[in-house]
Amino acid sequence: MTLLPSLPTPKKLGLVIDLDVCVGCHACVVSCKEWNTGGYGSALSDQQPYGAEVSGAWLNRVHGFEVLPEGGELVGEAGDARIVHFPKSCLHCEDAPCVTVCPTGASYKRADDGIVLVDEDLCIGCGLCAWACPYGAREMDLAAGVMKKCTLCVDRIYNDTLEPIDREPSCVRTCPANARHFGDLADSQSAVSIMVAERGGYDLMPEQGTRPVNKYLPPRPRTSLAATGHASVLAENTEGAKGFFAWLDGALDRI
Repeated sequence: MTLLPSLPTPKKLGLVIDLDVCVGCHACVVSCKEWNTGGYGSALSDQQPYGAEVSGAWLNRVHGFEVLPEGGELVGEAGDARIVHFPKSCLHCEDAPCVTVCPTGASYKRADDGIVLVDEDLCIGCGLCAWACPYGAREMDLAAGVMKKCTLCVDRIYNDTLEPIDREPSCVRTCPANARHFGDLADSQSAVSIMVAERGGYDLMPEQGTRPVNKYLPPRPRTSLAATGHASVLAENTEGAKGFFAWLDGALDRI
């Protein structure tokens, strides 16, 4: 079985994902698919890209959940229920079980920056890493016969031929809502570490003991329309309309 680095890695490169602003557009998902199909490793294959039984390898996925706070309302104009979009990919855990279960050494954690990768030349496609990962972040590429996962775009972040602004994961560079952030979480003064400290960033499923590097920022609390006293802001009210609007209101009344 593969060993994890014996000492804490000097860097902990990872992602911070803001669940408050993610709109579920899947731009990060498509960008990840495109970059990793033409970049690091072999292409991410699709078996059935269209139809009811879609099948293919994706390293990043976005799930949607309806969240109802305690005491909130499910329905109604002033309801408190909300949809939270939850992006998920490899979390580059410090105690990565996918690494220690690998029988060939294909799964490994880099000692310098903490990124978890797969050596596709050593992978035999046994699937043990997928069984060991509590987050479901491993993908079997059926065409290549090997397991694949998020690489944090190692071929971008260390690529000196790219402009500095582009030396970050493709999903981060693409996100239109600025919901994804990349940096060194071992540095307490980095932008991502400060963001986690200020917003109460948390680990996904901490009870698993994997100590994921990636963090999530929780959705900010919302104030319902009922609480603001503006529940009827959309109600029709044309009283006092003048000029063109008064004429339009009268014309609509006659329809």
